[in-house]
Parts: sequence; C-alpha cells; structure tokens
Amino acid sequence: MLSIDKISARSRWRDRDPRLKFALWILLMALAMALPPAAQGALAAVTGGVSCWMLRVTPGRWLRWLALPLGFLLLGTITILFSVSRQPQGMLWSLSLGNVALGITAAGLEMANQTLWRSLAALSATFWLVLNLPFNQMIRLLQLCRVPRLLTEQILLTWRFIFILLDEALAIHRAQTLRFGYRTLPGGYRSLAMLVGMLFSRVMARYQQMVTALEVKLFQGDFHL
Repeated sequence: MLSIDKISARSRWRDRDPRLKFALWILLMALAMALPPAAQGALAAVTGGVSCWMLRVTPGRWLRWLALPLGFLLLGTITILFSVSRQPQGMLWSLSLGNVALGITAAGLEMANQTLWRSLAALSATFWLVLNLPFNQMIRLLQLCRVPRLLTEQILLTWRFIFILLDEALAIHRAQTLRFGYRTLPGGYRSLAMLVGMLFSRVMARYQQMVTALEVKLFQGDFHL
C-alpha cells in the first residue's frame, strides 16, 4: 500500500459517507475563498488540527506534508509581493536597479497577503479530504456524482499501475544495490539509467500479463466497479 492509503485506512472517518466528506470539503473551500485573511489563517490552523486528530498523526508530520506545496506557494507569493517600476516614489520599500526599482507596493502587499492565506486554507482543506478519503470511497463518490464510467475506469487503472510501477522499481533498485550499483556517483548514474530502461520494459511485460489474464476471464470491456 502507498503511504496515503495507509493513512486514510486508519482515519477516524474512514467509514463515513464520502458524500458527507465531499460536502464538508465544499464548505471549507467556500470559507477559504470568502473569509478575510486572518480568519483564513485560523481556518487553516483549525483544519490542520482536526486533520491531525482524525489521522492520528503529529502536527510535525502534518507540516512536513505541507512543506512541498507550501514552497511553491511561498515562491508564488514572493512574485506577487515584489514589483518593478520606473517610479519608486509610490512604493513602501524599493531597491534601485539601474533605471528601474524593485520594491513592494501597498497593493502588492495586500494581494500577496490575501493570496497566501486563501491558498493555505484551501490547501489544508484539500489535504483533509484526500487523506480522509480511501480510494474505494473515491470511486464510489465518482459514481454517485455521475462521472462517466470510462473516466472512472481510467482512474482505477492508473491507480493500479502506480503499484505495479513502484513494485518493479523497488525490485530493480534492490538488485542493483546488492551488486553495489550505487557505491559511486558515476556508477549511480549508470544504474539509474539502466533502472529507467528496464522499468519500461518490465512494466509493459506486466501489462501484457494483465491483458492475457483478462482475456482468459472473457473480459468484455467493462470493469466491475
């Protein structure tokens, strides 16, 4: 199982109706968009605290999960915060760079503040939904929302092949490690290139095995969902 499956499987809300979880997510997203920045920050904190309780994880682990998307969020916020202008008189702070000035304006500061807290609240709400919604409930929710069957089957197959991909990659990496394939940096690069090439061929072989198994079972083109 992937880590996300293990976490959602031990959630205190794992057996709740997925429609209830989706409705609560819609409510949290609406609040994240409508509330002022201070309330959005409080909403993100409350959502994070409730998520830690539901998922039986520590706040430190929750913050580590947020670290990667939060890095992109901070980078985007910085680009909003700073402006380039030939007239620095209206800026709150500026730094001259030749004929132009790099600085912070009141409008940019307000927009960056709103963007940061709104995005953080929405991100916390989305993490809450994803980590409290097991994959089988996600498929059920898609069916209840009348999502086309073909799209649902594609999502199911993609999820299945993630496990196949990881299983093959770990097996190849383990064999290379036992043969000291990653002992040196050049050797590690060569081993990684071999891993990628072998991974493609082995995944295709596993796919052909799955197709053969489906044909033996008289597969008619529809998966039982």
